Amino acid sequence: MNAMSSRKFVMFGLAPALLIYGLFVFVPVVWSAYYGFFNWSGFGDKQYIGLANYTEIIHDSTFWHSLKNNIIFVLAAVFGQVPIALALAVILHKNTWMQRFLRSAIFLPMVMSTVVIGMVWQYIYHPQIGILNFLLDAVGLSGWKLNWLSDSGIAIYSLVPPLIWSFVGLYLIIFSSALQNIPGEIHDAAELDGAIGWRRLAYISLPIIWTTVQVAIVLCISGSLKSFDLVYIMTRGGPAHATELLATYMYNSTFTSYRYGYGSAISTMIVLISLVLIGTSQWLTSRKSRS
Repeated sequence: MNAMSSRKFVMFGLAPALLIYGLFVFVPVVWSAYYGFFNWSGFGDKQYIGLANYTEIIHDSTFWHSLKNNIIFVLAAVFGQVPIALALAVILHKNTWMQRFLRSAIFLPMVMSTVVIGMVWQYIYHPQIGILNFLLDAVGLSGWKLNWLSDSGIAIYSLVPPLIWSFVGLYLIIFSSALQNIPGEIHDAAELDGAIGWRRLAYISLPIIWTTVQVAIVLCISGSLKSFDLVYIMTRGGPAHATELLATYMYNSTFTSYRYGYGSAISTMIVLISLVLIGTSQWLTSRKSRS
């Protein structure tokens, strides 16, 4: 099979997936951007208002507060999920039954319903019957007890542990697969040269799997900017918008206030912000890979 035939075969195989992706992802994004230029309640006629929705977004303090909370989520995901998952992948890289069991246990939250995860963490944070405040009492730190989800000053940070716990298993499996695909001869040669322990990780393993780390960072950023269900289950964006994210803000504007045009404009802004953050992360990580 020559190169041209091989390329045609690959394109023919990818065509159904690309068609489905375009139909269910690209087309809705384009339609959402289109509706962002209209004042529309979801029913009746649409009124073209140009950039009025986007102008309102720029002057809306709730939007900027939601963006700040989303940035907190992005930083927590990139600097929480990725390093923890990488460390666990290094620790649990062997295929003993115990390490396979631990990898499966860490991955378990990924197959659980987000509703269940949200309810579990609600009980953990409960001010009266929650296990967190109970443990603080047990170790003599009663002064540290807080209303974790109803205090507007700390509520958004209380959502970070469940966010990390929910998705760290996914990146653990990704990094474990990448590490196990490194040929053993490379490790043997590194050991002969004296590269062992953290030196082998820093100078051998990490550079080899760096493209995998870049993919994980992209997934972290895009997933964090789309975060909705966990926050909606635990706090619904409250108290007083303290845990409002861009996705919950878009949902409330669209389906609570019935401002479909404004909600569509917010969703378009989420896409643009995602592209900027992902592009920036790829530029920074590519610079590191070249240095």
